[in-house]
Amino acid sequence: MHLFLTYTILGLVTGAVYGIAASGLVLTYTTSGIFNFAQGAMAMLAAFTYWQFRYGWNWPAPLALFAVIVVLAPLLGMVLYVGIMRGLRETADVTKIVVTIGIMLGLIALAQWIWSPGVPRTDDLFFGNAAKFKLFGVYVTDHEAIALGCGVLIAIGIRLLFTSTRTGVAMRAVVDNRGLLQLNGGRPERLAAFSWALGGALAALAGILITPISGGTLDVHVLTLLVLDSIAAAMFGRLRSIWLTFAGALVLGLASTYVLGYFPSSWSWASDFRIALPMIALFVVLLVLPQDRLRGATLLRTRERFTIPTMKSALTWGAILVLVVLALEQIMGTSDMSALTIGITYSIIALSLTLLTGYAGEINLAPVSFGAIATIIVFHLGLSGTGLGQRITPWGLLLGIVVTALVGGLIALPALRLRGLYLALATLAFGVFVSDMIIADIAPHVLPIFHVHFSIFPNGALQIPPLKLGPIDLSSSKTFLTTSVCIFVLIGIGLIALRRSSYGRRLAAMKDSPAAAATLGQNLVKLKLSVFMLSAAIAGLGGVLLSAASVSVSDTTYIIFISLALVMLTVVGGIGSVAGALMGGVLAGTAFMALTTTFNNLSTAAGGGGFWNVLANLSLVAPALVGISLGRNPSGAVPQIVASYRPLWRVKGVLALGIAAELVAYLLVLTKVMGNWWLVLATVLIALAVPAIGRVTRPEAFRSLPVTAPIVPAPAAGPVAIDRLGVVDARS
Repeated sequence: MHLFLTYTILGLVTGAVYGIAASGLVLTYTTSGIFNFAQGAMAMLAAFTYWQFRYGWNWPAPLALFAVIVVLAPLLGMVLYVGIMRGLRETADVTKIVVTIGIMLGLIALAQWIWSPGVPRTDDLFFGNAAKFKLFGVYVTDHEAIALGCGVLIAIGIRLLFTSTRTGVAMRAVVDNRGLLQLNGGRPERLAAFSWALGGALAALAGILITPISGGTLDVHVLTLLVLDSIAAAMFGRLRSIWLTFAGALVLGLASTYVLGYFPSSWSWASDFRIALPMIALFVVLLVLPQDRLRGATLLRTRERFTIPTMKSALTWGAILVLVVLALEQIMGTSDMSALTIGITYSIIALSLTLLTGYAGEINLAPVSFGAIATIIVFHLGLSGTGLGQRITPWGLLLGIVVTALVGGLIALPALRLRGLYLALATLAFGVFVSDMIIADIAPHVLPIFHVHFSIFPNGALQIPPLKLGPIDLSSSKTFLTTSVCIFVLIGIGLIALRRSSYGRRLAAMKDSPAAAATLGQNLVKLKLSVFMLSAAIAGLGGVLLSAASVSVSDTTYIIFISLALVMLTVVGGIGSVAGALMGGVLAGTAFMALTTTFNNLSTAAGGGGFWNVLANLSLVAPALVGISLGRNPSGAVPQIVASYRPLWRVKGVLALGIAAELVAYLLVLTKVMGNWWLVLATVLIALAVPAIGRVTRPEAFRSLPVTAPIVPAPAAGPVAIDRLGVVDARS
């Protein structure tokens, strides 16, 4: 009984902290319509800031708490809304999700910049470990009592705010009918900013309370994921009910502590299961939620616009990409080719997002996790040979792709009824489950009946040899890079052909209006299942190639933050285009990593610290800054680049001059006159100079298509006529 009470009290305390964090999610979503994936990162940053004030600068605890919870955290929440979130109106769900993911990754990078991960930091309980009292024969610390009390008071306070105050009712009305609220004298922007400030304060309180309870060690990723676990509680309340949210949080806290206390110690997977339990609960909660009605065409068209290239254009640009890479191979060293290969393999994984999200409108936040599944299958069943002669067999690669497609189908089957945010959260839960349960399983097991000893991820690392396809052996860096680019081009051209087919038009109809598509006789279940499986297969192929290019992979290779960064950068590039996938993958796997490595080397050569060290840290924050800026151009960078360079076809002399300058720079590098980085710098300067010269020499060519204009102008906002509901605009 004593043990039961101990774990029950600990579970209630943990659940109360989950409830505090989840209430912040409910609050911000209710008033702004944006689900804040950065809630965990905000809590993490607050915990580190409190540590700095309390232990780094020896501030009194009350002053440190006041500075973080009352001043800095609300200020951060308000700045995020005013500066970023309110610019996300009339954008697709994936854009809103990606921007908050960018904020999360940016706060993580910022925390690692300010507080070096190599320095251990711990946070103590309020009033110390000795401050405790007995309750039903069980010792309860003052810190735990404060956490539980805060949870109860906040639940009551937010409930009263929403139901018994004019401000609370107005906050709920912001999302329901913003225009009607304004007609009645309400100020939606002010109310939404207030809710984000309050949500920031709740996140900070949760982060400060949970750190000592979870062990006291400050870790950027662990703290972020700890608070992200509260998403399951928020979804239990359907992002509406505070009482159901706190009830779900308490159930979640109790379940996690009971697993810790009562699962047999002989179950080697019990610890991993406890860590993954909140995400398992999230997936289950999403499945049992009442199904929303099929969505018709939205009354306000979103600002995202994508064009589908012709097959002639796709073949031409695919050939140009292969030729460019072949030319670059002549001036790149082995390490540079390996780095670019990793970027191309990420681009192949990103193509799965182009198909699933860009074409079909379904969101997947864990594409790299599907690559992890394929890698594990290939490692156990798809290798031949020993030592340096070991290779991935074609049949092993095919088996990994097929199994991954089947896993994608199994994940899709229960999630077929989900869309938008709910589907994104379901795939996030799957990704965290793969990281915490499958990849983290390094202990040996015995397969029943067959008595076969095996380990899913032995020793926490897998050595993946190169692939051999008949006479093509990818053990050479140059061959590997060329083959990867050719695979990317073939899949990319195939996706464009698919999008232009009747199947692709059905995907576009489902994305634009599921209700209209179903009314016209489409089987949405089969359509969603097929696109999920095909997308998972592409991600599995890219994952195996990524693992082979990396040679040795560990749990950090497939951590959920890698998937989130890839999704973010692919959306930044342009989720609806193959070129956007190329840009996102190369940025995620090569470009930013190369910048960071270069700046770190320059910093070391200069004696450490200083200007180069600042640039190295800025390069870590840069991907997040790029993602945050997506609200200004939700269609992505590729459509904007295409729009800005299209007028140059009318100024062919300037375009030819730019190509000639690029060829000269390449020849100078090829003849060793200058280094590779000078070619990069020259390419950037030429890319900026050519449009500028074109505007000076032929300004009339640029007047008909402004650089800042979208490829297809968005239709005017307003209600859609009844006879136009569900009809896809031919321009989109």
